[in-house]
Amino acid sequence: MKTLTLKPFALCFALLGIGGTVFAQNDLNLPDVSQAAEVKQRIALTDVTVKYHRPLVNGRKIWGGLVPYGKVWRAGANENTTIEFSDPVSVEGQPLAKGIYGLHMIPNPDSWTVIFSKTNTAWGSYSYKQDEDALRVNVKPRPLGEMKEALEFEFEDLKPEATAVTLKWEKLGVPFTVSIKDSDQTLQNIRAQLKGRGQFTWQALDEGAQFCLTRKINLDEALRWADASVHGIVRSKSRHLCSFIPMGGVCRVRRRARKQWKFSKRSPSGLRKLSTDFWRRRASSPRLAILLAPRRRRRRHKMPLLSMRRSKALKR
Repeated sequence: MKTLTLKPFALCFALLGIGGTVFAQNDLNLPDVSQAAEVKQRIALTDVTVKYHRPLVNGRKIWGGLVPYGKVWRAGANENTTIEFSDPVSVEGQPLAKGIYGLHMIPNPDSWTVIFSKTNTAWGSYSYKQDEDALRVNVKPRPLGEMKEALEFEFEDLKPEATAVTLKWEKLGVPFTVSIKDSDQTLQNIRAQLKGRGQFTWQALDEGAQFCLTRKINLDEALRWADASVHGIVRSKSRHLCSFIPMGGVCRVRRRARKQWKFSKRSPSGLRKLSTDFWRRRASSPRLAILLAPRRRRRRHKMPLLSMRRSKALKR
């Protein structure tokens, strides 16, 4: 009878294979006891996103018990909670650059420290290092009127340029204020858009000028946008006029409109003259007003194109 013997290195390979199999079997995608959640809020054009896990109270003592005072806490469960800002913001009046931060907190009975860490991929707060902080702010906790069994983050007291991000768990709430410089950031966004296709449409130029006028900012540049918008309107209406007048009877009017349009691009006085002449003719000629009106309005009148007799009256 033959005896099967294993050499030492073959035995090591067998043990490693069994260990790898057991590890693979335990690495399953199972439901988390503290379930994942995500909340998002837009302030003007800035997005604020919080990703976290929601532990439950389950009859336990939370503050000073499960979450000890004076120690760094992950502000949730499992991976550290993260908060993302799409633009630069201010937190409790202190500037913070855009980006994704690990959100940690140090609870105390009367005040809390909210920490924004440059490391956002840690598991909990076990590997937290203070020298990786991007910002620390101190805030005051407040009691809640109702019990919160599951931890949650909520955006409260929403305003055009600010909101309060509040952690709520058990009977305690911890808010911190996030604010932005709406006018500055929106103005930068308008300028970026007007470098693209927006610079060729009078509507975009007009909206940019109206925003600056409403906020009383950047008025010199807004005036240039308004002038360009008016120029765009007159150019559009001149083309509209040329396309709707028939070829047979009023070529003179067509040529005049084209001549004034070309002249208006080189001379501010030509632009004013063309604008004044166009609106004077439109006001004095109901038929021309109908022709230049939107299509759905023209359908109600069911009027044919200009005749030779009417076109002569228009030229006069």
